[in-house]
Amino acid sequence: MHLYDLTLSGNCYKVRLFLSLIGQRAELHGVDLPAGAHKAAPYLAINPRGQVPALVDGDLQLGDSQAILVYLARRYADQAWYPLDAISQGRIAGWLSFAANEIQHGPGLARLGKLFGLPIDQARVHSSAVAALELLDAHLAKHRWLAQGEQPSIADLAVYPYAALAGDGAIDLAPYAHLHAWFARIRALPGYIGMPGL
Repeated sequence: MHLYDLTLSGNCYKVRLFLSLIGQRAELHGVDLPAGAHKAAPYLAINPRGQVPALVDGDLQLGDSQAILVYLARRYADQAWYPLDAISQGRIAGWLSFAANEIQHGPGLARLGKLFGLPIDQARVHSSAVAALELLDAHLAKHRWLAQGEQPSIADLAVYPYAALAGDGAIDLAPYAHLHAWFARIRALPGYIGMPGL
């Protein structure tokens, strides 16, 4: 198994984290985004979207971190990470969408603007980030984990990186006590690994 990766990417990190939590090994290949390697023909043959991460497992070539989490959970992990019942799958799908939308375009985009100089509408992005974190904190006031009451799922791993890295985007995490307790629960999972900023 091969993972095409960027160390500072939260989307890549969620895949590395899940691999570590389930004890699955993958050979990491750094993709030099500043040099444009993700838009060059060799990489586009692996992931036509020109984004990281990308996973190659045998004949499978798969891009998008949420899709990779689903694949790894179904192929290699204990069923608890991605249960088959309709209620769990519906809830998990909702949080995967939240990770790709509200979190990516709120805390994730704020971080891109601050760390990498991406031109953004700071006021709009900051407002979106705060709204996403408030929603997340309110949910976690009533639930230990995002999609399942007593155990983590891939939903938690999809949302965690850019929420936890919100400070990199000058988003103040201090007001969110339930969020901090959830971060601590994730960091206490056996096999947890960090990344720069965490």
